[in-house]
Amino acid sequence: MNAERAVEALVERVDGGETVDCDGLSVEAGPEGYRLELPELERTGLSTEELRRTLSAFGEYATNWRYWDRVGGAGTARRAFLRWCERAPVPGEATPGESDPEPLAVPDRYDALAEGIDREWGQLLLTTTLAENGDRRYDLRHVEDAGAAVEDLDTYDEPREARELTTFDEDGRYRPLKTAPTLVPGWVFPSPSATELVSAVGFFYPATVENWHREREGELDVDHWIDTAERQTGIYDVIDELPREAVDWMAEACCVDSQCLRRREWEYDSEDPIDAPGGEGPFPCREPCSLVIAAARSWAIDESEESHTWEVELTRGERNQIEEIVDAVAEGRTEEIREADVGEGANRYRARYLRAKRFGGEDDGDEGGEGFGDLVE
Repeated sequence: MNAERAVEALVERVDGGETVDCDGLSVEAGPEGYRLELPELERTGLSTEELRRTLSAFGEYATNWRYWDRVGGAGTARRAFLRWCERAPVPGEATPGESDPEPLAVPDRYDALAEGIDREWGQLLLTTTLAENGDRRYDLRHVEDAGAAVEDLDTYDEPREARELTTFDEDGRYRPLKTAPTLVPGWVFPSPSATELVSAVGFFYPATVENWHREREGELDVDHWIDTAERQTGIYDVIDELPREAVDWMAEACCVDSQCLRRREWEYDSEDPIDAPGGEGPFPCREPCSLVIAAARSWAIDESEESHTWEVELTRGERNQIEEIVDAVAEGRTEEIREADVGEGANRYRARYLRAKRFGGEDDGDEGGEGFGDLVE
C-alpha cells in the first residue's frame, strides 16, 4: 500500500461519487473539478492529474486514509480502540480515567509511528509502528516486558491463546478476576493483525474495549449497587441487606486500583456516591462483578450477627502485631515475609507464638481460642 496506490484508490473512490474525509484530508468531485482540503492547503477546480500530483506531495494523508478505509468499521469499538492505540483522533468524549496526550495530526503521528507508539491498557503494553507501505504493525505484551527482545519471551500467535495466560498468577494460583493486577509477564504477541490485536485484548480483559467505547459515546449503562443487589435471587438474595456503610468498606476492599484495574463507575445508587475511590484505569466497571457479589454475601451474613464486646488481654506489641498481620494479609504481602524476618508482625514464627500464647495453640478447637477473649455481657 504505497502512496501511489493509495492515491489511485482515493481518486477512484471520489470518482465513484463518494467524499473522502479522514484525519484532515477531504476530497470530493464537483462539476468544475475536484476540491481538495488539507490542514496545509485548500484547492478547488483541480483536474485529475492535478489532484494526483497534489496528493502525491502529501502521500502520508493518502496512505493514512487507505489504511483506515481497509480497517473499516466506522463507529465501532474496534476501530476507535485501534485509533486510540496510535493516538489518532477518536470520536466521543475522553473517559474520566484517561490522562491521554493530545491526539496527533497525520504528519506528527507518522513520525511517532516510525519509532513506535506505546499505549498501556491495564497491564498490557500495545505498540503500534508504521510499515514501509503505510500499513501498521502491532506488538502486544506485558508492561513489565517493555524493551525485552521478542526471542527472550514466549511467543503467541492466536488471540485465544491469551486465555491460558490469564488463568493463573505467578504463584500458580487461579485468577478469578481477569482485571486483577496479577497478570503474568514473559510473553508476547509479536505481529497480530488489527483484528487479532483487539481480539486478544478482549481475551485478556473481557468487554473492556466495548465498555470504554460505550462510555466515550455516552451510552454506558451503569447498574448501581442497590439495583444489582435487589435483583439477586437464591443464596445471593441476602446481599441487599448489607448495611449502607458496609458497601463503602466492600468497595474499598475490592474495587480500588491495587485490586482491580477497572475504574468503578457504579455507586450505591445514582444519587448516593460511595466514599471509596473508584480507580484511575482507562476502562470502566459498569456494575458490581460476580466476585463482589460473592464476597458481599459473606459480609451480609457477618454483618447480620449481633455485636458483642470482648475483653482481650494483649500487650501493646501484640495489639500492634495483630494489626500488622491483618495489613499483610489484606495487601497480599505474607509470602514476601521471610522466616528469618522475625521482627515482622506477620512473620510465621511470631504469628505461631502469638497463637500459642493467646489463642490456645494449634490444636485448640474452641471458638475464639482458650484464654484469648472473654465475652463481656
